[in-house]
Amino acid sequence: MGHSTPARRYDDTGVRCMMMRGGTSRGLYFLADDLPADPAERDDLLLRLMGTPDPRQIDGLGGATSLTSKVAVISPSADEHADIDYLFLQLGVDTATVSDRQNCGNILAGVGPFALERGLVKASGDGDDAEATVRIRMVNSGSIAVARFAAPGGRPEYRGDTAIAGVPGTAAPISLEFTGTEGSATGSLLPTGRVRDTFDGVEVTCVDNGMPVMLAEAAALGIDGSEPPAALAADAALLARVDALRRAAGAAMGLGDVASATIPKTVLVSAPRDGGHVATRSFIPVRPHDAVGVLAAVSAVTGMLLPGAVGHHLTADWPADRRYVDVEHPTGHLLVDVVVTTGAAAAAGEPGVAVRVERSAVVRTARKLFDGIAFPRG
Repeated sequence: MGHSTPARRYDDTGVRCMMMRGGTSRGLYFLADDLPADPAERDDLLLRLMGTPDPRQIDGLGGATSLTSKVAVISPSADEHADIDYLFLQLGVDTATVSDRQNCGNILAGVGPFALERGLVKASGDGDDAEATVRIRMVNSGSIAVARFAAPGGRPEYRGDTAIAGVPGTAAPISLEFTGTEGSATGSLLPTGRVRDTFDGVEVTCVDNGMPVMLAEAAALGIDGSEPPAALAADAALLARVDALRRAAGAAMGLGDVASATIPKTVLVSAPRDGGHVATRSFIPVRPHDAVGVLAAVSAVTGMLLPGAVGHHLTADWPADRRYVDVEHPTGHLLVDVVVTTGAAAAAGEPGVAVRVERSAVVRTARKLFDGIAFPRG
């Protein structure tokens, strides 16, 4: 008797929180030790901090979209291959949901700088030439990402001249290289064991290189792939088709019933129109994305590089000496660095394909927006 509950204590004291833009997303970043240890209590606190459930999130820190209703929980890692652990949580906007079933490559961009800000890692080198290399275990999948960025004086440098589509202005570049992302959520790069599947008459490639993705051609769903997100969102028949296909793909990928899940993502590809290598329209899970998720793009490009996969014919025009694959999306471009090698079985499109991802990397930016104490809704 007389003791306050953990939720009431946070109501009174607030919780230390940093808000960051990571890539084209925005989220709340916390040290794990600053949050309740019990997952249920933690999730309740995060929902009240974000202002969920409410489509406007008017009484919280969310931005009324799934791209701004995200959380990163950071802690030192016990894994000898990593410096820190990063748990990503996707919070609902108008529904009180908290999901840990996927990674987020955009929020990942801010994890290294946050860890340096909180003293979990240190930069190497001296003065203006100092840099930070942070090995990050993505708890959601167990895979490793390595973030590299400038850290003059031992602090993250957020100012720079790197522009990314969907974010105004420029900022300092952050290189993100992924290792061990093959089959991160499903256990296999090609979760169905095939390069190509057919669901409801539509040919798709199910691939997981950091994010489970159902890859299909835009034309197969009756669009040309240049439509703005608002037009896609207004096409109820299209959204119903996407949902039905991704449910079938989710079951085939071993993810079970994905009716209420945010994975697999759907990425529709078509010929490029703005000087890139491929045009994309993506959905999370059925809401058209204003851009394209980092790991969804990595998985989609990985799939396209496999002989026999959906969209592979588009790679015939890609320069052999390219450094990046330029992925067009509704608000610009995303540069993805993916290299895969395939064996004879893969070249023939047979089950049990021999595929190896040699490298997956992207360049993003991040910026600290505020660092202080956040107070949850009562």
